[in-house]
Amino acid sequence: MNIPVWLYIVSVITGIALASVISVFLVRKHDTKKVSYMMDSLEDGEMNFRFRENSSLNRALNRIRGIFKRRSAVDEAASWSKLFRVMTHEIMNTVAPIASLSDALSKDDSLDVKAGLETISASSKDLIKFVESYRSMMKLSSPIRKAVMVDELMERVLNLNQSRLKEQNVTITYNAKTPDLLVYIDESQILQVLNNLIKNAVQAEANSIRISAELNSEDRTIISVTNNGKPVPLRQQDEIFVPFYTTKPNGTGIGLSLSRQIMTKHNGNITLVQSDKNTTTFALTFC
Repeated sequence: MNIPVWLYIVSVITGIALASVISVFLVRKHDTKKVSYMMDSLEDGEMNFRFRENSSLNRALNRIRGIFKRRSAVDEAASWSKLFRVMTHEIMNTVAPIASLSDALSKDDSLDVKAGLETISASSKDLIKFVESYRSMMKLSSPIRKAVMVDELMERVLNLNQSRLKEQNVTITYNAKTPDLLVYIDESQILQVLNNLIKNAVQAEANSIRISAELNSEDRTIISVTNNGKPVPLRQQDEIFVPFYTTKPNGTGIGLSLSRQIMTKHNGNITLVQSDKNTTTFALTFC
């Protein structure tokens, strides 16, 4: 039986078209996996991937990687610069008076030696306190995570703080904007972050602290801590997460920096959302 030429041609064209569709589908599926892998790597702060540049997509992904890597290097350099600046300032403020007073005591017999030694002792203790603060930051352990209901976590936060805050005429409330949220965290470390934000709010003379939790449009859990205390001055808002930077007379400047370290180890983040004369809000984002 002879097959008509037109039917043979149609069969060949159909086969080619079907093969092309299957090929495009497989390529798209493979490309989607590559993009997903890249996004996961970027979210985890890992940029050690590189694709073979045998397609325009691979070249584009490698270019995006390069942009993120350069930006990360700039941000890291800026962070280290801020850290060294603050550390130098703190150390010099402590060591300079010790050196000056020690030199004066050795040369001038009329000076009160006891008073001078007391001043040196106090300055030395401040320096030890500073070094201990630095040590506590460097010794932060990796989180031991488990599934925790956010509502139960907030109940514990309220139980730990409510009675003490009531004595100080400070109210604290919790609102679950999205019910039954679950986070995978080291509970004790996240409690440390939340308690630090509450302590900072009280020190800012807040009399109302409001905590809320919700799921955002990207399916990430957001815990917001809002207070009505004194705002963070605009010129200081870029510095508050820098280690040892503090505006408090007796502050160590590690609370917010340590909180950011903890959130980073949870693949999350802590940000200052707003701070004005009405409210100051910090947000904890959990991926």
